[in-house]
Amino acid sequence: MIQKIPVDQFLLLSKDHPVLDVRSPAEFKHAHIPGAYSLPLFSDEERKIIGTTYKQESREKAIKTGLDYFGVKMRKMVEEVEGLLKGYDRNIYVHCWRGGMRSAAVAWLLDLYGYRVTSLTGGYKAFRNLVLQQFLLSYEIRVLGGYTGSGKTILLHELATLGHPVIDLEGLANHKGSAFGALGEQSQPSQEMFENLLGVQLFNFCRGRENRNGNALERFWLEDESQRIGLLNIPKQFFDQMRNSKLYFFDIPFEKRLEYLVDTYGQFEKEKLVNAIMRIQKRLGGLETKMAISALLENEVSSCFSILLKYYDKLYSKGLHNRINFENKLNIIPCENVNTGVNIHKLFLQEV
Repeated sequence: MIQKIPVDQFLLLSKDHPVLDVRSPAEFKHAHIPGAYSLPLFSDEERKIIGTTYKQESREKAIKTGLDYFGVKMRKMVEEVEGLLKGYDRNIYVHCWRGGMRSAAVAWLLDLYGYRVTSLTGGYKAFRNLVLQQFLLSYEIRVLGGYTGSGKTILLHELATLGHPVIDLEGLANHKGSAFGALGEQSQPSQEMFENLLGVQLFNFCRGRENRNGNALERFWLEDESQRIGLLNIPKQFFDQMRNSKLYFFDIPFEKRLEYLVDTYGQFEKEKLVNAIMRIQKRLGGLETKMAISALLENEVSSCFSILLKYYDKLYSKGLHNRINFENKLNIIPCENVNTGVNIHKLFLQEV
């Protein structure tokens, strides 16, 4: 028997089971429920033909056209699901766009074959509504701050290793935030997919809330960011909360941060570094851009990064002082170096 459940239960119960997204490949590629598998009932072209038939002829004709496509795929779909379920039990979760005919057809087939099938009421649309709702809730956020090169990301990862809840926004965005942020990273997800990844993490942190209201039951940590990370934007309502949260600022000497940046980015190809510098030339200024590139081409990597670091320090300082009542939320942690263990210890002393 096919079970239909709302999105909050669907996300919780499907956590350790395969989720099948039966929308078209293009729909899935644009954005999907994190961790879901693509099992399209129709190809992009088939979906287009069915939609046109529905609009220009009739619902009945569109269904018959869909059955023509579906019939020849049944065995292949079952066999593909058998491959996905190796190592799992026979529970499987299915959804389409609105919980309509596509998911119903695949659910019927898999139920007929003997799987225990659960379908998402409202489909992916219901999931998107849940994601957007997460950004409107209030959270107890703690923010790791500091000028560029302070090692904020590795501090965040260390907190996660120690068992503290964290959200790695740069990890979700596949971008480190600066002009060099795309180096060594995979392509960024779509804006919608980035929101899905963030929304699911927020949902998981707060799933114990009664009636999904009030503050989060436990605080979580994230890294201080500008609203834009590469090509992506942190949702405004959530970003506003970040800006109004307690900020732990790791105050590390310029030269130590410069050493860290040279170690981190100095090994990349010069062509990629030059291209990255060129992307910020309007904000950096013509003279500074020329000087930075010239130093890089003459193998004076430290001199090049010094110019860029001064630019980012000014940028961060301006953003810091533009926050409302930032003095009341700012906790400065003096540090001698980019040393994760020592700096985490100092953070915990501040927290106490």
